[in-house]
Amino acid sequence: MFRKATIAILIMGLAGCAKPTDRGQQYLDGNFDQVLNPVPTLNSDKPQDYSQFSQQMEKVIERSPSMATTYQPLYQQIESWAEHSGDPAQLGNYGIQVVQMGGGDGQGNVMFTGYFSPVIELRHEPNDTYRYPVYGMPECDERCPTRAEIYDGALDGQGLELGYSASMLDIFMMEVQGSGFVHYEDNDELEYFAYNGKNGHRYVSIGRVLIERGEVPREKMSLKAIDDWVQQQDEATVKELLEQNPSFVFFKPKAELDVIGTAGIPLQAHAAVAADREYLPMGSVILAEVPQLDAEGNWNGQHILKLLLALDTGGAVKKNHLDLYHGMGAQAGIDAGHYKHFGRVWKLGLQGSEAEQPSLVP
Repeated sequence: MFRKATIAILIMGLAGCAKPTDRGQQYLDGNFDQVLNPVPTLNSDKPQDYSQFSQQMEKVIERSPSMATTYQPLYQQIESWAEHSGDPAQLGNYGIQVVQMGGGDGQGNVMFTGYFSPVIELRHEPNDTYRYPVYGMPECDERCPTRAEIYDGALDGQGLELGYSASMLDIFMMEVQGSGFVHYEDNDELEYFAYNGKNGHRYVSIGRVLIERGEVPREKMSLKAIDDWVQQQDEATVKELLEQNPSFVFFKPKAELDVIGTAGIPLQAHAAVAADREYLPMGSVILAEVPQLDAEGNWNGQHILKLLLALDTGGAVKKNHLDLYHGMGAQAGIDAGHYKHFGRVWKLGLQGSEAEQPSLVP
């Protein structure tokens, strides 16, 4: 699943300036010089939840023989450790090697953002309400039209319309995610729209635009804040805001309803992350203290220790930044939209296997 940007990038355009601990920064560890840093042991006192790892691991083994060859011995040892111990300090007794991600601050604080699979309502044919088209990929010779040009009809008459929405913002949000589910309300069918290309123009965060214009305070910015602002505006005002982002994403309907990541594996909510494949190749296992948020999107003071698999990538996901997949639908979107918080992360490897020495960049 190629995404132009994570929700956090959509909202803020940057991580933002936070107070020392308001987003789960821990500042517990020493200075790290690298993205991946060997550590003698892994000590964590956080509550543990490894329940979602096996289902995601099975998807990898079923769908990717090459990744299974590389990682199945590691997966099996991790399952054995989780079942019989689960104590991070005991990983070495199972032959599992550990390196810690240094974090953007060199203190071990790794940024977590979130993404999700939206579900939007469409009709096959337009009417007075459902009048905003979702497009397949056009044939662009040298220059694809910008968003503003597309909104003004640059693709009319080419037969590229996949359906029509009642909301310009819903389509925009699906573009940001790079894929999503659509429910055709005229025949009650559900389809998965996969990423099918983009117009090649630069991405601009509309969240940042709203902040710079003084429309939404920086500290209040969220996916819900954008939606609330849009609901109070007329069509021309919303169109003008969205046109500040000239980038445009096109889609392709898929028969299967699995959400597929870059690795070609169906993604399971809260078990898969998008990561920088230079440091976390597809199929890599990480153990992470994942920050927990309250209903308002604030860090509630807790982290949960989870096993996660790197199975996706994203244009904005680089080095010490992980994007946690939250699943499908409106609530997943709200939860993902709040995520821009920090936790500690360790990459796991297995001595004597192809996944040995996890600190080495492939």
